[in-house]
Amino acid sequence: MNSGIEQPEQTAQLGETLIEVENLKKHYGGGGMFESSSVKAVDGVSFSIQRGETLGLVGESGCGKSTLGRTLVRLEEATEGTISFDGTDITTLSGDELKTWRRNAQMVFQDPESSLNDRMTVGEIIREPLDAHDWKTKTERQERVLDLLTSVGLREEHYYRYPHQFSGGQRQRVGIARALALEPEFLVLDEPVSALDVSVQAKIITLLEDLQEEFDLTYLFIAHDLAVVRHICDRVAVMYLGKMMEISDTEAVYADAHNPYTRSLLSAIPHPDPSTSSHRITLPGTPPSPRDPPTGCQFSTRCPAKIRPEGYKHVDEAVWDAIERFREVVRERSRMSLSTVDRLKRQLGSFSAYDDIDETVTDLFGDLDVPTDVSEHIETAAGLVKEGRPADARDHLNDTFNGACDLKRPDFHPVGEHNHMSYCHRHESDYEDVTPVITRRTSDS
Repeated sequence: MNSGIEQPEQTAQLGETLIEVENLKKHYGGGGMFESSSVKAVDGVSFSIQRGETLGLVGESGCGKSTLGRTLVRLEEATEGTISFDGTDITTLSGDELKTWRRNAQMVFQDPESSLNDRMTVGEIIREPLDAHDWKTKTERQERVLDLLTSVGLREEHYYRYPHQFSGGQRQRVGIARALALEPEFLVLDEPVSALDVSVQAKIITLLEDLQEEFDLTYLFIAHDLAVVRHICDRVAVMYLGKMMEISDTEAVYADAHNPYTRSLLSAIPHPDPSTSSHRITLPGTPPSPRDPPTGCQFSTRCPAKIRPEGYKHVDEAVWDAIERFREVVRERSRMSLSTVDRLKRQLGSFSAYDDIDETVTDLFGDLDVPTDVSEHIETAAGLVKEGRPADARDHLNDTFNGACDLKRPDFHPVGEHNHMSYCHRHESDYEDVTPVITRRTSDS
């Protein structure tokens, strides 16, 4: 069988699709009878990367960026979906075909210190993939390593030194040289400059740009520094809780983001001119557990533009925010397992482990003018929690306060130009768009 993963001809055109990802999922655990639900690290993402481009991948820590990158180069096995590399689904490859393909995709890791073996010389580290693939002769491998050292800005005499003898920036150059050893087409760069000083970051970024032009490389650049991403990336994809939220050309995302999550990230970028008027979009709480993501939009528990159910559009913003925070408290309680003793106490009507829910209600709603209909539902849910039935309390709150964002996953909608796509119910014609909703909230806060 021909894998189709041979080195491409140099006549390949910039703009051809090199990587095509369809409904990719990576879940951990959850397969056994006594195991809890699986961790949905990557939960159904689809995107493409063009030959010769740099796609930036951004999002909060824990959103699944690194897992996605590792899955693309088969350091992790996909749970579901396809990864097409130059027309071949690499998730199906094994044996010699997989080994052949691995020459085409490599990874540069975040921490240059921990990703290098201190017991090996720099020359041995860079030569290791060449040895593993039995690349040409031993003399030609050494010559290849010396050429790579020069390409990444190091000297030939560094061949016999050890990683601990180098600075952080130099160690990252070693990691880049190792990734380039087998002449790959595609590199996953997992926060390659986040552990480095600002001045060193600029040098590594410049090096990556030069190497991309010299070796016709395609990059997936994973980062949390939005300024770095804007500088080096052709397109940007924004990720949250295992899902792609927005993707488009870099300047289109920075100038006119359409997704509420992207807008909140961009609002956190400091402005050099302190007199510049800007509204910080502060997200409440923390992302839900990837073991128990929301049924609807992954961002629904923190979204400032969340669509309310019809009967609660009149509720004050502060009250609605308190409702959402209370729902998250109950949601977390519903995920906790009761001990045998607590279950027995619940049957006897003497359960008291969750009595502190009254304090939570007071903290959230005590200073607010809460409508009677809302207050009744909150009290009902709090009573169920105190009885040791937080799952029933969660169901009650869901039945009462769930809107479109809670009930179903959004579609990717085309917005603006440049193949700009955003994952949000607000882009549907039935609802008010993201911009006026967020503008009102940030103006009022």
